Amino acid sequence: MQAPQSTVDPAEVAKFEAMAAEWWDPAGKFRPLHMLNPCRLDYITAQIAAEFDRDLASELPLAGLRLLDIGCGGGLLAEPMARLGADVVGADAAAGNIPVARIHAEQSGLTVDYRHSTAEELAAAGETFDVVLNMEVVEHVADPLAYLTACRDLLKPGGLHICSTINRNPKSFAMAIVGAELVMRWLPRGTHEWSKFITPDELFELLARAGLTPVDRKGFVFNPLSWDWRLSSRDLSVNYVTASTRPQG
Repeated sequence: MQAPQSTVDPAEVAKFEAMAAEWWDPAGKFRPLHMLNPCRLDYITAQIAAEFDRDLASELPLAGLRLLDIGCGGGLLAEPMARLGADVVGADAAAGNIPVARIHAEQSGLTVDYRHSTAEELAAAGETFDVVLNMEVVEHVADPLAYLTACRDLLKPGGLHICSTINRNPKSFAMAIVGAELVMRWLPRGTHEWSKFITPDELFELLARAGLTPVDRKGFVFNPLSWDWRLSSRDLSVNYVTASTRPQG
């Protein structure tokens, strides 16, 4: 059987592999993700609760749901999902991230199935999930449509796909590249390529072409005064997140 064609960009993988050991350092290279994580989790859990009729105040509200965190890195999202009761698979194309994630999960007393794999490989193997988290990955792949199609294939009918990325406009260049990489030095220079950023309308179109039904989008907005992030229904000018579903049948 022919191996599935990968949308992985080796140069992009190498960038994150070089930073693997720092995933769990809140003051290190992944500081922006640590700061953003509570806001991301609020959105993800609210969407899952609405889609699958779960009470987030209950014990283990995600029990019985199989969840894939594609591009899982060191496990910043996979671990909270496991704590909430989901059966979690964390996959990353950067091999160096996997042992870091495994060790941290073990130290935290959590069971997460971490794999050095890609969306295409998992889909070709027939893996399916109730939820696919696809956070800050699509702007790093070589073929966004093929990648999102693989994510669709990984979802069970009625499954939920959460995808976040960065808008493409002058403000996002100023904030995500000039600000985050050159001024604040939150990320190593060259982490992002502005030309690979995707506008919300473009992403909705790609999701639809991939066979998903877009149902929601929100902005992640950074407040430099309170030094935190919040969700916004109107401001999708830089970081934003989308929810879409795989149709039944």
